[in-house]
Amino acid sequence: MANRFCVSLTHAKDNPDKATVGFVIANAAVGSGKETLVFLSVEGVRLAQKGYADDVREEGFTPLRELIENFAKAGGTIFVCSPCFKKRKLDEHNLVASAAIVGGAKLVEFLSEGSTCVSY
Repeated sequence: MANRFCVSLTHAKDNPDKATVGFVIANAAVGSGKETLVFLSVEGVRLAQKGYADDVREEGFTPLRELIENFAKAGGTIFVCSPCFKKRKLDEHNLVASAAIVGGAKLVEFLSEGSTCVSY
């Protein structure tokens, strides 16, 4: 069984439920000892910006800001799709902890070395 887990997340404030659940699952994976990656693409790249998720709170869930912070503190990695990030003209100097702007080859490398991946 692979010791890697990937959550591909394409949503942010456009669908806060999916964004929140994606990070809930990512935290469960990293908490289970899996090498865990969250891949942010499309609108999801906005979550890589400090302060963006501060006001996102889905009923019944931990606030999204805390989920992102907890994921980073637990050793999770966040890859941010470079073209998606640039298209939205976001600030590469304002990234949350554990986030790195990468090209698609980094995701392919992670997945090709044995990883389950879920998408939200």
